[in-house]
Amino acid sequence: MSVKIYGIKNCDTMKKAFNWLNEHTIEYTFINLKETPIEITEIERLAYFVGLDTLVNQRGTTWKKLDLKNRDLSDEELIQLTFENQTMIKRPVLEVDGSILVGFDSDAYEAFFED
Repeated sequence: MSVKIYGIKNCDTMKKAFNWLNEHTIEYTFINLKETPIEITEIERLAYFVGLDTLVNQRGTTWKKLDLKNRDLSDEELIQLTFENQTMIKRPVLEVDGSILVGFDSDAYEAFFED
């Protein structure tokens, strides 16, 4: 089983996800979006599977700082902005063998890892 988790180390939601994975002794690879930004093709791939509305955090500080609330952005523009400002990606993004879950909810994680 290949487990990747994308996010930012000091995010509270990330800490909950790390704790859950560690408590369940699940090995994972952490991709720190601040230290190792992902390629635009990876953002496009994630958005294809979960949708931009799910992938992009429209309530976060980066969204507010860029004042995007009332802008009518195309998918391409939003993907480009997300690539340039990867803190807009809702955290965590958990990928297990190609299946993707965005955000943290312990019940959803339980279901996601059921055998």
